[in-house]
Amino acid sequence: MKQKTELQKVPSKDSDIDNIPGFSKLVTDLVRTIPRGRVMTYGQIASLCGNPRAARIVGGIAHYGDSEIPWQRVVNKTGGLATGYPGGKISHKSELERDGIEVTSDFRINNLQDYIWNPS
Repeated sequence: MKQKTELQKVPSKDSDIDNIPGFSKLVTDLVRTIPRGRVMTYGQIASLCGNPRAARIVGGIAHYGDSEIPWQRVVNKTGGLATGYPGGKISHKSELERDGIEVTSDFRINNLQDYIWNPS
């Protein structure tokens, strides 16, 4: 008869990810500070919150996050808009344009580097 083995947690170098609620709070606190007319990328946020490889986790936090947080100011590394944004890319584009950000017809921020925000 086979013995039942217990699953053990694999040690992680990325302790912030081990504590998703803590990482989530870092992400949401940072996104709240993005000024109108500026954007940050998922990877940029992940890196500033202590885990540069957690861009997809940042995306998940954004997707399921509080709608009062300015998630429209978060884009992918090429300036592409989120398909999963409430209302889709059209709504995401509209919100960014309301913030004064120029978005192309193919749902990318025109001249992304002009809009990237680097908190100091």
